[in-house]
This record gives sequence, C-alpha cells and structure tokens, in this order.
Amino acid sequence: MRIRSYEQADRELWDDFVRKAKNRHFFFLRDYMEYHKERFEEASVLVFDEKERLLAILPLTKHAETAVSHGGLTFGGFLVGERMSVEAMVDLFGEVCSFLGAHGMTTLLYKCMPWIYHRYPAEEDMSALFVHGARLGRRDGSSTVLLSERYGYRKGRACEVKKGYRSGITLQESHDYAVFIDLLREVLRERHDAVPVHTAKELNLLSGRFPDNIKLYAAQKDGAMLAGTVIFDNGATVHTQYLMNTARGRTTGALDALIDHLLTEVYGDRRYFDFGISNEDGGRYLNRGLAAQKEGFGARAVVHDFYEVDCH
Repeated sequence: MRIRSYEQADRELWDDFVRKAKNRHFFFLRDYMEYHKERFEEASVLVFDEKERLLAILPLTKHAETAVSHGGLTFGGFLVGERMSVEAMVDLFGEVCSFLGAHGMTTLLYKCMPWIYHRYPAEEDMSALFVHGARLGRRDGSSTVLLSERYGYRKGRACEVKKGYRSGITLQESHDYAVFIDLLREVLRERHDAVPVHTAKELNLLSGRFPDNIKLYAAQKDGAMLAGTVIFDNGATVHTQYLMNTARGRTTGALDALIDHLLTEVYGDRRYFDFGISNEDGGRYLNRGLAAQKEGFGARAVVHDFYEVDCH
C-alpha cells in the first residue's frame, strides 16, 4: 500500500475515480472542490494498492495541525471502489493517519458521508474509525424523505400546500441566482442572524460547471420570487442546499407548494430527498421549528457524524 499527496497532475485520475466510486458525490470532482481553493490549503491524499492501482482517495484540507475531510464541503471521508474491504480499510486508515502525522498534522477531523449518498454499501470507514479509537465529536441530524414510500404530510403542511396551489403561484426552474441570494440573505439575517455560504457569483459559476447537478427552483407571482430552493442533484439522492421563503411567500404557502412540486413531480422517481440539517452550535442545538417543518413533509432523521482521530 502506497500513500501520497494529491498533485495537480492527478486531476483526471482523481475525477475518474470519483465518478466510479461506490460512494461518489459530484462535489468531490475537482471543478467543484477547487472553486474556492484560495480559502483552503490542499492536503488530499491518494492510496494505491500493491499493484499500483488506485484504491481510495481522501479529500482533505489542512488547518494548522488538523486535517479536515473536507473544510469546504458538507461532508467528506474516503471515496472507495468496489474492491474495498473492511480489512483493507482498517489497514489503510492507520497508514493514512501515520502519513498525515509525518506531514505535521496531529489530528484528523473526519466528516462521514451519510449512507443515503452511497450507491452501494460503503461504511468500511466506520469500522476503521472504531478500531483506531476515533472520538465522536459532533452529530447532526438531516431530515430525509424515502420517496418510494413517502409518509403522508402532517395536517399543517398539507393545508399550506393546498393554500400555495390555490394562490396562483408559478412553480418552475429559475436561473436568477442574484435575486434568490439577495432574498435569502435578507431572510437569514432577519430570522437566524446568518449569511449564505455561497454568493450569487459562486452559484452561477457552479451551476454553469454542473448544469445537471445544481438547479434553482422558484415559486413566483406577478413577476416576483416568493420562495425558492437550490437543489444539489446527486442522482439517487437530491438535497436542498438552500430553502428560502419571503414574508409574502409564508402567507401564501409558496414554499410548501414548491416542495410538494419537487417531491411529487420533479424528483418523485428518485430514492431520497434530503432537506439537510436543523442543528446549530456544532450540532448541540436543535432548531425545533425547522426540524418540524421538514418532518411535516414526511422526512425522518439521517445522521451526519464527525470524528476526531489522532495522527502519529
């Protein structure tokens, strides 16, 4: 087994491996990972087997003496192919930790990929984390709908969906990221004292690079955007990267109707619809209202785990 750091010459090799991995996600492709590369110090590694075949890759960024998988992404962890076994993962996990330790990093912050993003079972890393004494440092709960067997809407949500359809709004794909981000920024500031992770410029860039994976859907009336969501489409699993509802949208059921449209019409043939987390303060505080809103559409919990492992 041989481990080495990622180099720009590996770009094609890396992307080809991502596309074939059994736990692939489009945001591990280099065109996504590097859109904000000036903010992070690259520390990704590649692992080769005894026949010099690429066995696994680990997207990483370096933060002082800590390696994070990945600092610019929601989650990370090893991407692996069909040849990966539990035995091999246990061995390579230890080797990678030793490699990182030899390069000045004392801790690996490992952000596990939730299983709903696996196209084939791929939790070999969970066994390796336990064997190597990893410490659970954070756990977020993401609200997810199993689309083939959706639970019914709770009464309040069902009423809002009907109100939205009756209000005469138009539900359609949009490309107006500038308007969406302006409205989202205003809502987040007023209701959560927060700001969007992405700018309109970044979303335009990324949706241009990944037109089949990143889309904006909006509820509009009289030429105004009342509600909207940015969708990250990873094939079997669809994720709402952002949800935005204006004051007018909240009185007309705009976002509720839009979500119903996506669940039933646009993405009804997929496997999972993931609304994302409702946790704050490093996972310790649950935004109960936000979680209840998502669960009102039939979503239930899938955890995002964060582990710390010593590197030496």
